[in-house]
Amino acid sequence: MACLFDRRLAFVFALCLAPFSAAMAASDPVKQHNSNAVWFENWGGMTNATLKVFAPDGQVTELYTEAGTPVYQLPGRDVLDGIYHFELSAATLEQEKIVNQLNNGRGEAAKDTAAKSYYASGRFTVSRGVIIVPEDIQEEDGN
Repeated sequence: MACLFDRRLAFVFALCLAPFSAAMAASDPVKQHNSNAVWFENWGGMTNATLKVFAPDGQVTELYTEAGTPVYQLPGRDVLDGIYHFELSAATLEQEKIVNQLNNGRGEAAKDTAAKSYYASGRFTVSRGVIIVPEDIQEEDGN
């Protein structure tokens, strides 16, 4: 009798959590930063993530991680002030149908789905050697 109760409880628990796990898998990473680093909070799971950061002088830093998302840290004392641009690309855990069956593997390795790709770009500002949030300055009517 206790075993039947445990199975029912587990089933109800799984049903209650199913909508949340689907929402977490579909959620996009959220850009975060502190004074010297930029990273992405990711609750849905990403693999093979590449983060490219373009400094104001044109220098490109490329970071890669097999699981999760990379973290970019400012390069110590020699950091340039200005606007930095970034590009994040990764594979998600979500699968999508392969449209072009040319490169789907051979034999038992053949699949009709592949990991859905994710791409985001943006920028952040460095001032006096630290990452800041620029003020949103708006003119006010003097009347």
